[in-house]
Amino acid sequence: MTIPEEERTPDEQRLGPVLRRRDQIQAGTTDQRLLDTEGDADWVHTDPWRVMRIQSEFVEGFGALAELPSAISVFGSARTVPGSPEYEVGTRLGRALVEAGFAVITGGGPGAMEAANKGAREANGISVGLGIELPFEQGINPHVDIGVNFRYFFVRKTMFVKYAQGFVVLPGGLGTLDELFEALTLVQTRKVTRFPIVLFGTEYWGGLVDWLRDTVIAQGKASERDLLLFHLTDDVDEAVALVSKETGR
Repeated sequence: MTIPEEERTPDEQRLGPVLRRRDQIQAGTTDQRLLDTEGDADWVHTDPWRVMRIQSEFVEGFGALAELPSAISVFGSARTVPGSPEYEVGTRLGRALVEAGFAVITGGGPGAMEAANKGAREANGISVGLGIELPFEQGINPHVDIGVNFRYFFVRKTMFVKYAQGFVVLPGGLGTLDELFEALTLVQTRKVTRFPIVLFGTEYWGGLVDWLRDTVIAQGKASERDLLLFHLTDDVDEAVALVSKETGR
């Protein structure tokens, strides 16, 4: 019986800058301990220190990425198999973005993220990976030139948006959907402007777009114009042209 990836015991654990292996691996994650409201009242005394740790993550992220040139964040599944058509598309996309003058930012993990970082590195561009502490540690893929590991998802999300001029979203799972809808919400509420969002893969994303139009918008939960917040394509060159046009490059 195959054990699901999220239930496997990791070989190593990265807690921010700290690496733990073997019997030094701790249960849970920093995010989990922050959000857990069960237990005694000791959190009253420890939360102020957590604020300092959160602050330090912002400082480290800002310091590492402040001089980054114009960049595009690429999202997609960590489970995309190397050598598959989706992986090859990710590699081509990373390469094409660099050739268009962008740095490439991903979540730093395997699969589609690795593919985009690989393409960026092969094109001699800047390849960035923003990792996250998880119970099933994935680590930063070897094609990343600048890598930052975060404890807190919300700090990492800030970096994805602050240092990117747009998103290209490859087929992915819940984490990819999370980043996608975060970006859509920020654009819809005008928290960010001139921020193109491209969904790559019409067959994969088509059902989601249909649901947004036929259910969410049809029932008045969103506006028809919200469908203009993103673009849908199957062509790498078109994806790069869309983000280039909307960012004024």
